[in-house]
Amino acid sequence: MTRPLLFLLCLLALLPYPASARLAGPPEVWQQPAEARDLAQIRRTGVLKVLVNQSRNSSGEVKGEPVGVEYHRIRAFEQFLNRNARDGREIKLKILPRSKDQLLAALQRGEGDLVAPGELINQRVGANVSASAPLRKDVPLVLVSRQGQRRYQRLEQLSGRSIALPVGSAAGEALRQVNEKLAGRKLAPIVVEWVDPTLAVEDVLEMVQAGIFTLTAVEQPIAERWAKVMPKLRLDRHLVLDRQGDMTWFVRRDAPTLRASVNRFLAGYRAPDDQDAAFQRVYRRLYRVHNPLARNERQRLERVRPVLQRYADQHNFDWLSLAALAYKESSLNPAAKGASGATGLMQITPGAARSVGVGNIQKLDNNVQASAKYLAMLRRNFFASAQLDERERMAFVLAAYNLGPQRVQAMRAEARRRGLNSNQWFFQVERIAGEQAGMGVVSYVNSVNKYYLAYDRERYLLEPSKKAGKTRK
Repeated sequence: MTRPLLFLLCLLALLPYPASARLAGPPEVWQQPAEARDLAQIRRTGVLKVLVNQSRNSSGEVKGEPVGVEYHRIRAFEQFLNRNARDGREIKLKILPRSKDQLLAALQRGEGDLVAPGELINQRVGANVSASAPLRKDVPLVLVSRQGQRRYQRLEQLSGRSIALPVGSAAGEALRQVNEKLAGRKLAPIVVEWVDPTLAVEDVLEMVQAGIFTLTAVEQPIAERWAKVMPKLRLDRHLVLDRQGDMTWFVRRDAPTLRASVNRFLAGYRAPDDQDAAFQRVYRRLYRVHNPLARNERQRLERVRPVLQRYADQHNFDWLSLAALAYKESSLNPAAKGASGATGLMQITPGAARSVGVGNIQKLDNNVQASAKYLAMLRRNFFASAQLDERERMAFVLAAYNLGPQRVQAMRAEARRRGLNSNQWFFQVERIAGEQAGMGVVSYVNSVNKYYLAYDRERYLLEPSKKAGKTRK
């Protein structure tokens, strides 16, 4: 290799990677862009495909009531386009929920015409996408914790601490810059815990409120919105990671007419005064996850751990999945009594127990055995497809445990009809469940999932027999 070429390669290696490359989570898949659909073509087809952040914060309806922060705005844009149609042909919206970190790639591939994320989004350098005029300028990214926890006065006090972030959070890049400053002062970095992709920003906030996560960082308007329904959250507005980002929509660069229409609409749009009324009414009593690892809860879990592990092993479940379900159903109380004859640790009904050949569910062993067998039956008879990954399979099984398998299968069919992923419960089929059945089953599955993730973070401490076995080897 010649010396000039070697020198050039060394220089290239020193160039910084784009910010998006440093973010954790699934990478966006960029490929040759599809042909753009500008406004004229959209009018000819009569459909505007809007890619929305699948977070419940950003989009969605519950029994006909809009709860997503972007819902009113994109519906108003639909009306704006139809008022300005010269040929009288109406445009209908097609809402396409995607993971936040995949939105711009989906736009690039031509899967949608417009991206309405409802959060700050890191635009990929050089991508064939164009930001609209700002919806909000200079949005602060603030620290959020639980009331009663230690209050920090300066960012450097967070050195060595952990902050939980959902996949795609703009706070990831802001924290990278903060960590560079800490390194310059020879201080330990702030540790970023990128959470499971089944958790959106509102889920992380709920787990902070419960004390499962200690800290998160989020856009101030989003934190203020969710604090209305999560009263134990504390917003540390004086701890600002960054305030240089703008909330925008995105279109393709090769759709200039659509972008011009978006900007004309946003210039005159004013959100309705009551736009969060349904949001507060729907969610006020739903986001009440507790910490399943508090001292008393750990003691209760240890008492029932052997029976949970025994029947989880027999029916090929992760015992922590059964533990999470038991915590949701009974707070790990074997004597709990519920509605419709549901009883015991797993709150299974006598009829469901009989259907799998188990009686006397007042007895702890039988109660757990009946529940594990019933869950296994649901999995085998309704959700055995190889197209389901194990996390989604368990989510469908839990939804069926709560709502009935036939209703869940009907919701999957409706999801397919609408172009949603019928093999994904989180953020996809759960949208149909929210519209048709309300937030009960959605909250149920999400709560069990959060308890499972909380347990899984401390699996090593919760499985003393396995820990001891590893120590002996």
